[in-house]
Amino acid sequence: MRRLLAALLVVLVVLTGCGGRAAAPVAPASSGPVRVLVFTRTTGFRHDSIPAGVAAIRDLGAAGGFTADATGDSGAFTAANLRRYRAVVFLNTTGDVLDDRQQRDFEGYVRGGGGYVGVHSAADTEHDWPFYGELLGGGAWFASHPAVQPARVRVEDGTHPATAGLSSVWVRTDEWYNFRADPRPHVHVLLTLDESSYTGGAMGADHPIAWCHAVGGGRAFYTAGGHTRESYADPAFRGHLLGAIRWAAGLAPGACAAGSASNTGSAPNTGSAPNTGSAPNESPAAAATGLS
Repeated sequence: MRRLLAALLVVLVVLTGCGGRAAAPVAPASSGPVRVLVFTRTTGFRHDSIPAGVAAIRDLGAAGGFTADATGDSGAFTAANLRRYRAVVFLNTTGDVLDDRQQRDFEGYVRGGGGYVGVHSAADTEHDWPFYGELLGGGAWFASHPAVQPARVRVEDGTHPATAGLSSVWVRTDEWYNFRADPRPHVHVLLTLDESSYTGGAMGADHPIAWCHAVGGGRAFYTAGGHTRESYADPAFRGHLLGAIRWAAGLAPGACAAGSASNTGSAPNTGSAPNTGSAPNESPAAAATGLS
């Protein structure tokens, strides 16, 4: 009887290993020099700020304790290559950028302890991949945006590395995204937009614009800033980006429990403005419009 049970167990293990397409967790390197992969592939709209973003992240890494490699080649998304990196930055990616095998390897990398940082149109990426929606936070893909304009950004948690250097109200110019879903129930919100301070907001009283959360054994961070080239020369935005990458790479601590209250006691934004001037989706189907 024991031999029969042992034989059945072996068969079960073999069938389980061969039957599915589930991602196998892949732990990133925990020793040696810290490396970050900056991924810039686009199959839709391409931001002209990408080179400035890559240069900024490389500069930040030199002072922030990591080396940044940049690529637009999705072939970098193999289990063997990804484990070389503590975090992967999707810098203004758009459209479908990974094939099925690359998606599985990247999911395994994140669930195994890797970090993800999405910048701006990273939210206009992989709209049909459920795991990527989880990575963004509750399916918070890009929906629309008004023209580039200044707005008030409110800091909800000033203790995170990505917000520690910011004043409680941060006035800056960027392209302000509306999202298909409110990520708040699924993430820890760090920054919100005051929709009374600009036109084109469509999310109402609570408009998250930067957040973080855990995904399996990994860390995920998203910031909607970074459309303009000027962003990457702005010391405040550079500090925000550096803190995000260091947190995602496990170089700096930060509380990011989903749905947790802010550490600053700030209430969510209560201002709103009419939804006017929103531009069409930046997805591949709309890329030919030239709208950014």
